Amino acid sequence: MTSLPQPSADALAQSAHLLALVEADIDEAGGWISFARYMERVLYAPGLGYYSGGARKFGPGGDFITAPELTPLFGQALAAQVEQVMWASAPQLIEVGAGTGLLATDLLLELERRGCLPDEYGILELSGELRARQFDTLAQKAPHLAARVRWLDELPAQFSGAVVANEVLDVMPVHLLVSRADGLFERGVSLVENGAGGRRLCWADVPAEGAVRDAALALDLPAPAGGEYVTELNLAGRAWVSAWAERLERGAMLLIDYGYPRAEYYLPSRSNGTLLCYYRHHAHGDPFLWPGLNDITAFVDFTAVAEAAFDAGLDVHGYTTQAQFLFNCGVLECLARRGPQESADYIRAARAVQRLTAPQEMGELFKVLAVGRGIDGPLLGFVRGDRLHGL
Repeated sequence: MTSLPQPSADALAQSAHLLALVEADIDEAGGWISFARYMERVLYAPGLGYYSGGARKFGPGGDFITAPELTPLFGQALAAQVEQVMWASAPQLIEVGAGTGLLATDLLLELERRGCLPDEYGILELSGELRARQFDTLAQKAPHLAARVRWLDELPAQFSGAVVANEVLDVMPVHLLVSRADGLFERGVSLVENGAGGRRLCWADVPAEGAVRDAALALDLPAPAGGEYVTELNLAGRAWVSAWAERLERGAMLLIDYGYPRAEYYLPSRSNGTLLCYYRHHAHGDPFLWPGLNDITAFVDFTAVAEAAFDAGLDVHGYTTQAQFLFNCGVLECLARRGPQESADYIRAARAVQRLTAPQEMGELFKVLAVGRGIDGPLLGFVRGDRLHGL
């Protein structure tokens, strides 16, 4: 990891504090915790986790760039689908995990232009630092609309309208599953002496049990090649979708993330799983490095998410690539509004659209899944290129 930029002394001190909490967790649990528990701690521990601490995460100065950071055209195109859902349900909108607030700003401004502003724009955000950034972004870029925004601490008891979750499922804690010739195991986190009088984090496998084993047996995993097959189970994501199903009276959820249908997720060639870490725009594979300072993500099994929604009583309205979804929602028409094609602004916007839609960029890797209740007729974003048959 010598090629990674070095954290500041303050950041390292924060990471050491979080590491001590993780070690205490492991000791209290008898020497082993699931990776899902570890991932939950290092991403969401109050005041110290990656998403709950104060580290800058989004944009050029952070660790990664999301679609709303690239261009407002993403939100403008998405607004067309949000408008259709709200007209078919209720003029309410909730965004889950709103990042810097740019997507909220872009959606509100475009919905205003379309004459269909929501009565309320809810933001479900657990990070106090990100809430402050979202408030500042809205106050700066759309001050006349900021009063419509309300921050939520938990899922609503009941809801009708549109729900948007952009890059949310990929950062939900995952269990690590290991298939070997001698059985199924869950890979978790333990401690080992480091040779200098201290301890360090290490991997440790235990026999898979309970919900992890049940989910693994339902997957028909490839035969282990080279000794073992490692993959992820996002049980938290399935439970989260089911919880929304209990609350969604009428409307639809638009889930945007990178991932695959099950047939592609558990390919024999993907024997090391999809887990990745990000630090200052550098991807690496060590989730034990500087706990709390790295983003940790896993690709989404969209088949599992769709099944969880269906089993909980929701309709599965569509599944397609981000590129096809944006084209269906009129991203090129939004681009045309940027002015003359020879202008610098248009050229920058066109390059951003290419990154959002090109197969070798985000266009094919990112997918959009829509699930809901009480919505009649096809959704705009899936009228062409729907891949539901592939789930």
